Parts: sequence; C-alpha cells; structure tokens
Amino acid sequence: MRKNHKSIIVICILFILLLYLVQASCIGPAVRYTSGKVLDASSGADIRGAIVTFNNNEITKTDEIGMFVFKTAGNKISVRAYGYLRYEQTLPVTQNNEPLVIRITPFTPKALYLTVYGIGDRKIRESALKLIEETELNALVIDVKGDRGFIPYKSSVPIAKEIGAQKIITVKDMKGLIKSLKEKGIYLIARIVVFKDNLLALASPELAVKNKNGEIWHDRENLAWVEPFKKEVWEYNINIAVEAAQLGFDEIQFDYVRFPDTNGVVFSMPNTEENRVKAISGFLAEAKKRLAPYNVFLNADIFGYVFWNLNDTKIGQKLENIIDSVEYVSPMLYPSGFQYGIPGFRNPVAHPYKIVFLTLKNAQNRTHLPSIRFRPWLQAFRDYAFDGRYFNSHEIGEQIKATEDFGSHGWMLWNPNNVYSGDGLKKR
Repeated sequence: MRKNHKSIIVICILFILLLYLVQASCIGPAVRYTSGKVLDASSGADIRGAIVTFNNNEITKTDEIGMFVFKTAGNKISVRAYGYLRYEQTLPVTQNNEPLVIRITPFTPKALYLTVYGIGDRKIRESALKLIEETELNALVIDVKGDRGFIPYKSSVPIAKEIGAQKIITVKDMKGLIKSLKEKGIYLIARIVVFKDNLLALASPELAVKNKNGEIWHDRENLAWVEPFKKEVWEYNINIAVEAAQLGFDEIQFDYVRFPDTNGVVFSMPNTEENRVKAISGFLAEAKKRLAPYNVFLNADIFGYVFWNLNDTKIGQKLENIIDSVEYVSPMLYPSGFQYGIPGFRNPVAHPYKIVFLTLKNAQNRTHLPSIRFRPWLQAFRDYAFDGRYFNSHEIGEQIKATEDFGSHGWMLWNPNNVYSGDGLKKR
C-alpha cells in the first residue's frame, strides 16, 4: 500500500511537471526573434541607421548592412528611418529563431496645413482632401495645439482643461478622424505650438514671459508667451505630444520652439545666448527621450534666418544644437519672411527658387546632414512685406522645384487661412 502511495505521488509530480513544460512552450516568450534585417521595400537595399524598437522599451539602430540584434525576446517590433514610412508589427507566437526580414516603404511627404478650426470645418477639410486626391499632395499638418493654445479635441492631459484649452472643441472624435485619414493613405503630422501659449501664460502667470515692469508681456498679436526655462511648460507640451503619438500621428512637429524675437522681455534666468540655446535644445532632447517608445518621427520648425546666422538669432535656435534631437528639421522658408533678403538677393519674393534652394544648401553645408533630413515650409499666401504679390503657380512651383533639386524630404505649404488651390502642384 505504501509503495502504491509513493508511485501515485511520483506520477502526480511528473504530470504537474509535464503540464508546466507544455504551458511554458505555449505561453512562454511570445516570440523568440532577437535579430533581423531592415530593407528598402522598393529596391531591396540594406537600410543603415534605422531605429528599431522592441516591446516599446528596448531601442537600437541597424548596422551598415541593415542588421539589428536585441538582448531579449519579445512580440512587438517598430521601425522608422529617414525617408520612409514608419513600420509596426505584432509578431506571431513561434519557436522559430531565424532573423526577421523587415521591408519599409520609401515616402516623401507633400503636405497642406490645417488650423484648429480648419481640421474641424467640414468644408475646409473636404477641400483639402479633394486636393490630396487630385494632386501630388499626400500629407496633412494638423494643429494639435494651435497658435492660441487651443487643443481641438477632448484631451486627457489635465492641464488642458484647467487652463481653458478645451473651450473650443472642433473635432469630436480625433481618433476616428485619424483612422479615416490613414485609410486614405495620408501621412499625418501633429503641429504643437510650444512657447507661444496665451492660455497657459494667463492661467499661470509664474510661467509667463514678463516685461520690465514685471507684468505679463504680449506680442504683436496681443498673445502672451510662456518661458522656455520652465520645466512645467516642457512637461505640458511633451504630454500633449505623447497623446498625439498614441492617437496615431506619424510625426510630432514642434513650432514656436523658441524665445520671443523682441527686446525688453524678462525671464527667470539671465537672457544670454548660452542659456537660451540650452533651454531650446534641452526641451527637444527631453521630448526625444519621452517619445522614443512610440516610434514617431520628431520635427522642429526653425526660423529661416537661423540657417544663415551663426548665433542663435536671439531666439535660442542654433542649428548645430538642434539636429541631434530631431529626425527632421523644417526651415520656414517663406520669401516674405526674409525681410532683409539673403546674400545676392535683396528682393526675396522675386526669387522664390533661390531663397529656398540656397537656404537649404547653406544648412546642409553647416551641418553636413543628408538633404533628406530637411523638409521646409513653403509660402502659399500673399506677400505682406514687399510688393503684395500673390503666390500662385509660378511662385509655388519655383519653391517646390527648389526642394526637389535640393533633395529634401518633401515640403509643406503654409496658408494661415487654409485657402489652397492646385496652383503649382502636379496632377495625379
């Protein structure tokens, strides 16, 4: 009887062990892939320097032959590289340990800009979508936080509601809208206006830029700004960026990521070039760190003269200090914005090709970056600084030709009224 009892115990132990091994083989690591290769989907060429994210936490880059290796196993892999659409995949359960082969698609964004109101207005939005259907356009820049601080959809960032950034909701279902736009193959860029934030400045005066009398300073539009030195401001804007990434935007674009371009303003730290540059590059570096798990491209809009000036243009934007924290740099190359001209060209609106091409070349010569790291803003609005000319087919076409001759990663058309036509655009 005692022997039978011992036998039963041994059999039970063996059975439990067998169950454990079977269960482990089924639900153990979801996948055993730890290495792979990234290729161009069109040419089959190896892609060097692609950013590969495993399980939203382990990040590496591909080597000179497009290979990557991870220390751990996992089941979610994300890839992005300059000049390509981002890639994401949940891997199937398998015991196969062969290297992955991932093919990513080349892509060149050609975008229109829509404001907080533009994206919510059906007529404006449908007009933009019609142009995308009929022309070479394939992307939209959408205000996620606009020039006056409003966020056009219901945000989960608590401060947004507290300061009144949710008073005007123009998009009731941003996630649904993004889904429908993605189904049309449209590349989506979330524009976030950072340090020009009237709502945050008025709600939290301790964060606001002041005048010499200690009062809240207002710009020419009577809008208040917040300090780039304040980490609370950093946190608020980065939280909005993270939310935009979670919603499904392909790219985060920070605008007004600079100090006010004026004299007579006071900050909580000495207004020196060193301090300004550290604040702006520091914010972008922190944003890059926080957004890393989301496989989203990061971009910064940069004032046009920054690409010619060797200092920070008194706004904290120094080209060499910005490029390491973003995948793309977007120069604002509106000819009307070059009020002093550029060397050899005193009337910028008469030479839109030269303004765009020479500024991009100057930026490349300074940074030694490939041309694909730049994607400029182009002027699609009437001149306000020189002769008042309209920017129609010739002017827009010349700007686009300059970007193509330079080899930039596409371009973006800016019209603050969201009024666009097919002028200068190639038909499908």
